[in-house]
Amino acid sequence: MNVGASSHRLTTRWGNPMNPRWPPICSSEESRGNICFRVLLFKCFALGVAGLLLAQKDNDTYSKQREEMVRTQISTLRWSGSQAVRDSRVLDSMSKTPRHRFVPAELVAYAYEDRPLPIGYGQTISQPYIVAKMTELLEPKGEHRVLEIGTGSGYQAAVLSPLVAQVYSIEIIEPLGTAARRRLETLGYKNIEVRVGDGYFGWPEKGPFDSIIVTAAANHIPPPLVEQLKPGGRMVIPVGNPFQTQVLMLVTKGSKGPHDLQVWNLMPVAFVPLVGEPKAK
Repeated sequence: MNVGASSHRLTTRWGNPMNPRWPPICSSEESRGNICFRVLLFKCFALGVAGLLLAQKDNDTYSKQREEMVRTQISTLRWSGSQAVRDSRVLDSMSKTPRHRFVPAELVAYAYEDRPLPIGYGQTISQPYIVAKMTELLEPKGEHRVLEIGTGSGYQAAVLSPLVAQVYSIEIIEPLGTAARRRLETLGYKNIEVRVGDGYFGWPEKGPFDSIIVTAAANHIPPPLVEQLKPGGRMVIPVGNPFQTQVLMLVTKGSKGPHDLQVWNLMPVAFVPLVGEPKAK
Protein backbone atom coordinates (compact mmCIF):
# COMPACT_ATOMS: atom_id res chain seq x y z
CA MET A 1 0.00 0.00 0.00
CA ASN A 2 1.32 3.43 -0.96
CA VAL A 3 0.42 5.36 2.20
CA GLY A 4 2.24 8.55 1.23
CA ALA A 5 0.40 8.89 -2.05
CA SER A 6 -2.95 8.31 -0.38
CA SER A 7 -2.27 10.95 2.27
CA HIS A 8 -1.16 13.40 -0.39
CA ARG A 9 -4.37 12.89 -2.34
CA LEU A 10 -6.46 13.35 0.84
CA THR A 11 -4.65 16.57 1.74
CA THR A 12 -5.01 17.88 -1.77
CA ARG A 13 -8.73 17.17 -1.89
CA TRP A 14 -9.80 18.35 1.57
CA GLY A 15 -7.21 20.89 2.60
CA ASN A 16 -6.38 20.32 6.28
CA PRO A 17 -7.42 16.74 7.23
CA MET A 18 -6.98 17.61 10.93
CA ASN A 19 -9.75 20.21 10.78
CA PRO A 20 -12.75 18.39 9.31
CA ARG A 21 -15.13 21.21 10.39
CA TRP A 22 -13.61 23.51 7.83
CA PRO A 23 -15.57 23.10 4.58
CA PRO A 24 -14.12 21.57 1.44
CA ILE A 25 -12.45 23.80 -1.12
CA CYS A 26 -14.97 26.40 -2.23
CA SER A 27 -15.08 29.79 -3.83
CA SER A 28 -14.44 33.02 -1.91
CA GLU A 29 -18.09 33.99 -2.42
CA GLU A 30 -19.22 30.78 -0.75
CA SER A 31 -16.80 31.34 2.14
CA ARG A 32 -18.07 34.86 2.68
CA GLY A 33 -21.63 33.58 2.55
CA ASN A 34 -20.93 30.98 5.21
CA ILE A 35 -19.23 33.54 7.44
CA CYS A 36 -22.10 36.01 7.04
CA PHE A 37 -24.61 33.29 7.87
CA ARG A 38 -22.73 32.38 11.04
CA VAL A 39 -22.44 36.03 12.08
CA LEU A 40 -26.17 36.54 11.48
CA LEU A 41 -26.97 33.41 13.45
CA PHE A 42 -24.80 34.59 16.34
CA LYS A 43 -26.43 38.04 16.32
CA CYS A 44 -29.91 36.52 16.40
CA PHE A 45 -28.91 34.31 19.31
CA ALA A 46 -27.37 37.24 21.16
CA LEU A 47 -30.45 39.39 20.60
CA GLY A 48 -32.69 36.59 21.84
CA VAL A 49 -30.66 36.16 25.00
CA ALA A 50 -30.60 39.92 25.55
CA GLY A 51 -34.37 40.07 25.09
CA LEU A 52 -34.92 37.30 27.61
CA LEU A 53 -32.61 38.97 30.12
CA LEU A 54 -34.35 42.33 29.62
CA ALA A 55 -37.78 40.74 30.01
CA GLN A 56 -36.63 39.00 33.20
CA LYS A 57 -35.26 42.29 34.50
CA ASP A 58 -38.57 44.03 33.73
CA ASN A 59 -40.51 41.23 35.41
CA ASP A 60 -38.31 41.46 38.48
CA THR A 61 -38.70 45.25 38.56
CA TYR A 62 -42.49 45.14 38.32
CA SER A 63 -42.68 42.28 40.82
CA LYS A 64 -40.78 44.38 43.35
CA GLN A 65 -43.05 47.36 42.64
CA ARG A 66 -46.12 45.20 43.26
CA GLU A 67 -44.71 43.89 46.51
CA GLU A 68 -43.98 47.45 47.62
CA MET A 69 -47.46 48.54 46.55
CA VAL A 70 -49.09 45.81 48.65
CA ARG A 71 -46.86 46.51 51.64
CA THR A 72 -47.19 50.29 51.74
CA GLN A 73 -50.59 51.00 50.20
CA ILE A 74 -52.83 48.01 50.87
CA SER A 75 -51.85 45.81 53.82
CA THR A 76 -51.12 48.68 56.22
CA LEU A 77 -53.35 51.40 57.66
CA ARG A 78 -53.50 54.28 55.23
CA TRP A 79 -55.08 56.97 57.42
CA SER A 80 -56.85 57.28 60.76
CA GLY A 81 -60.03 55.25 60.62
CA SER A 82 -59.07 53.37 57.46
CA GLN A 83 -59.01 49.59 57.25
CA ALA A 84 -56.05 47.65 55.92
CA VAL A 85 -56.74 44.74 53.59
CA ARG A 86 -56.09 41.48 55.46
CA ASP A 87 -57.38 38.73 53.18
CA SER A 88 -54.23 36.82 52.18
CA ARG A 89 -55.76 35.59 48.91
CA VAL A 90 -56.61 39.15 47.87
CA LEU A 91 -53.13 40.37 48.80
CA ASP A 92 -51.58 37.53 46.81
CA SER A 93 -53.65 38.38 43.74
CA MET A 94 -52.74 42.06 44.02
CA SER A 95 -49.06 41.12 44.26
CA LYS A 96 -49.25 38.98 41.11
CA THR A 97 -51.60 40.88 38.79
CA PRO A 98 -49.55 42.98 36.31
CA ARG A 99 -51.22 46.37 36.77
CA HIS A 100 -48.76 47.93 34.28
CA ARG A 101 -50.40 45.86 31.53
CA PHE A 102 -53.75 47.57 32.18
CA VAL A 103 -52.72 51.22 31.82
CA PRO A 104 -51.81 53.23 28.69
CA ALA A 105 -48.19 52.85 27.57
CA GLU A 106 -47.33 56.43 28.48
CA LEU A 107 -48.47 55.82 32.07
CA VAL A 108 -46.71 52.51 32.75
CA ALA A 109 -44.14 54.27 34.94
CA TYR A 110 -46.98 55.33 37.28
CA ALA A 111 -48.88 52.03 37.30
CA TYR A 112 -48.05 51.09 40.89
CA GLU A 113 -48.41 54.51 42.43
CA ASP A 114 -51.12 55.25 44.97
CA ARG A 115 -53.60 56.91 42.66
CA PRO A 116 -56.14 56.28 39.90
CA LEU A 117 -54.98 56.71 36.31
CA PRO A 118 -56.86 57.72 33.17
CA ILE A 119 -57.48 54.98 30.61
CA GLY A 120 -59.30 57.06 28.00
CA TYR A 121 -62.92 57.99 27.23
CA GLY A 122 -63.21 59.82 30.55
CA GLN A 123 -62.65 56.60 32.54
CA THR A 124 -60.02 55.61 35.08
CA ILE A 125 -58.37 52.58 36.64
CA SER A 126 -58.97 52.82 40.40
CA GLN A 127 -56.11 53.24 42.83
CA PRO A 128 -54.71 49.92 44.10
CA TYR A 129 -56.10 50.19 47.64
CA ILE A 130 -59.68 50.70 46.41
CA VAL A 131 -59.41 47.71 44.05
CA ALA A 132 -58.10 45.51 46.85
CA LYS A 133 -60.61 46.72 49.45
CA MET A 134 -63.61 46.28 47.18
CA THR A 135 -62.39 42.81 46.28
CA GLU A 136 -62.00 41.87 49.94
CA LEU A 137 -65.48 43.16 50.77
CA LEU A 138 -66.96 40.66 48.29
CA GLU A 139 -65.48 37.82 50.40
CA PRO A 140 -64.66 35.90 47.21
CA LYS A 141 -64.68 32.09 47.26
CA GLY A 142 -63.33 29.65 44.74
CA GLU A 143 -66.81 28.52 43.64
CA HIS A 144 -68.28 32.03 43.28
CA ARG A 145 -69.64 33.59 40.12
CA VAL A 146 -69.12 37.36 40.13
CA LEU A 147 -70.65 40.16 38.07
CA GLU A 148 -68.60 43.29 37.48
CA ILE A 149 -70.21 46.48 36.22
CA GLY A 150 -67.64 48.67 34.46
CA THR A 151 -64.84 46.59 32.92
CA GLY A 152 -62.63 49.59 32.17
CA SER A 153 -59.20 48.26 31.25
CA GLY A 154 -59.93 44.85 32.81
CA TYR A 155 -57.74 45.20 35.91
CA GLN A 156 -60.42 44.58 38.53
CA ALA A 157 -61.60 41.49 36.66
CA ALA A 158 -58.00 40.25 36.46
CA VAL A 159 -57.59 40.65 40.23
CA LEU A 160 -60.79 38.66 40.81
CA SER A 161 -59.93 35.93 38.31
CA PRO A 162 -57.77 33.67 40.55
CA LEU A 163 -60.13 34.12 43.50
CA VAL A 164 -63.41 32.92 41.99
CA ALA A 165 -64.79 30.42 39.49
CA GLN A 166 -66.08 32.90 36.90
CA VAL A 167 -66.13 36.65 36.33
CA TYR A 168 -68.74 38.27 34.07
CA SER A 169 -67.91 41.87 33.23
CA ILE A 170 -69.93 44.52 31.40
CA GLU A 171 -68.54 47.69 29.81
CA ILE A 172 -70.79 50.25 28.15
CA ILE A 173 -68.01 52.00 26.19
CA GLU A 174 -67.36 49.72 23.23
CA PRO A 175 -63.69 50.54 22.52
CA LEU A 176 -62.82 49.98 26.18
CA GLY A 177 -64.76 46.72 26.36
CA THR A 178 -63.24 45.38 23.15
CA ALA A 179 -59.71 46.32 24.20
CA ALA A 180 -60.20 44.82 27.68
CA ARG A 181 -61.48 41.54 26.24
CA ARG A 182 -58.47 41.30 23.91
CA ARG A 183 -56.05 42.23 26.69
CA LEU A 184 -57.42 39.64 29.11
CA GLU A 185 -57.30 36.94 26.44
CA THR A 186 -53.71 37.84 25.57
CA LEU A 187 -52.69 37.63 29.23
CA GLY A 188 -54.25 34.19 29.53
CA TYR A 189 -57.28 34.84 31.74
CA LYS A 190 -59.67 31.98 30.96
CA ASN A 191 -62.51 32.57 33.41
CA ILE A 192 -63.44 36.14 32.47
CA GLU A 193 -66.22 36.91 30.01
CA VAL A 194 -66.56 40.52 28.83
CA ARG A 195 -69.66 41.95 27.21
CA VAL A 196 -70.32 45.41 25.80
CA GLY A 197 -73.62 46.71 27.14
CA ASP A 198 -75.47 48.73 29.77
CA GLY A 199 -74.37 47.50 33.17
CA TYR A 200 -77.26 49.14 35.00
CA PHE A 201 -79.45 46.24 33.92
CA GLY A 202 -76.90 43.59 34.81
CA TRP A 203 -76.58 40.30 32.94
CA PRO A 204 -79.75 38.33 33.77
CA GLU A 205 -78.88 35.46 31.39
CA LYS A 206 -75.82 34.65 33.54
CA GLY A 207 -77.36 35.30 36.95
CA PRO A 208 -77.94 34.96 39.77
CA PHE A 209 -74.53 35.94 41.12
CA ASP A 210 -72.78 35.28 44.40
CA SER A 211 -71.47 38.82 44.37
CA ILE A 212 -71.61 41.99 42.31
CA ILE A 213 -69.00 44.73 42.13
CA VAL A 214 -69.78 48.11 40.59
CA THR A 215 -66.80 50.26 39.61
CA ALA A 216 -68.68 53.47 38.78
CA ALA A 217 -70.93 55.61 40.96
CA ALA A 218 -74.71 55.43 40.62
CA ASN A 219 -77.07 57.84 42.35
CA HIS A 220 -78.99 54.85 43.74
CA ILE A 221 -78.61 51.09 44.01
CA PRO A 222 -79.89 49.66 40.69
CA PRO A 223 -82.87 47.34 41.31
CA PRO A 224 -81.91 44.97 38.43
CA LEU A 225 -78.61 44.27 40.18
CA VAL A 226 -80.36 43.54 43.47
CA GLU A 227 -82.64 41.08 41.67
CA GLN A 228 -79.65 39.27 40.16
CA LEU A 229 -77.86 38.91 43.49
CA LYS A 230 -78.24 35.51 45.17
CA PRO A 231 -79.73 35.31 48.67
CA GLY A 232 -76.75 35.69 50.96
CA GLY A 233 -74.89 37.52 48.21
CA ARG A 234 -72.86 40.71 48.55
CA MET A 235 -72.71 43.83 46.40
CA VAL A 236 -70.07 46.55 46.67
CA ILE A 237 -71.05 49.80 44.98
CA PRO A 238 -70.16 53.50 45.18
CA VAL A 239 -73.29 55.65 45.46
CA GLY A 240 -73.54 59.40 44.91
CA ASN A 241 -73.73 62.07 42.26
CA PRO A 242 -70.77 63.33 40.23
CA PHE A 243 -68.74 66.13 41.84
CA GLN A 244 -70.38 65.41 45.19
CA THR A 245 -69.42 63.18 48.09
CA GLN A 246 -69.87 59.54 47.16
CA VAL A 247 -70.03 56.65 49.60
CA LEU A 248 -68.79 53.11 49.11
CA MET A 249 -71.60 50.82 50.19
CA LEU A 250 -71.80 47.15 51.04
CA VAL A 251 -75.18 45.56 50.30
CA THR A 252 -76.10 42.08 51.51
CA LYS A 253 -79.23 40.27 50.44
CA GLY A 254 -81.37 38.11 52.71
CA SER A 255 -83.61 35.20 51.80
CA LYS A 256 -86.94 37.06 51.83
CA GLY A 257 -86.78 38.71 48.42
CA PRO A 258 -85.32 41.80 46.73
CA HIS A 259 -86.29 44.11 49.60
CA ASP A 260 -84.56 42.01 52.23
CA LEU A 261 -81.37 44.05 52.19
CA GLN A 262 -78.84 45.34 54.65
CA VAL A 263 -76.74 48.32 53.61
CA TRP A 264 -73.55 49.64 55.20
CA ASN A 265 -71.91 52.98 54.41
CA LEU A 266 -68.19 52.26 54.48
CA MET A 267 -66.04 55.16 53.32
CA PRO A 268 -66.04 58.29 51.14
CA VAL A 269 -64.84 57.65 47.59
CA ALA A 270 -64.62 59.36 44.22
CA PHE A 271 -65.64 57.39 41.11
CA VAL A 272 -66.61 58.28 37.57
CA PRO A 273 -70.41 58.16 37.10
CA LEU A 274 -72.20 55.00 36.06
CA VAL A 275 -73.16 55.56 32.44
CA GLY A 276 -76.46 54.37 31.02
CA GLU A 277 -78.84 54.12 33.95
CA PRO A 278 -82.29 55.75 33.72
CA LYS A 279 -82.25 59.43 34.55
CA ALA A 280 -83.90 60.54 37.75
CA LYS A 281 -87.07 62.54 37.11
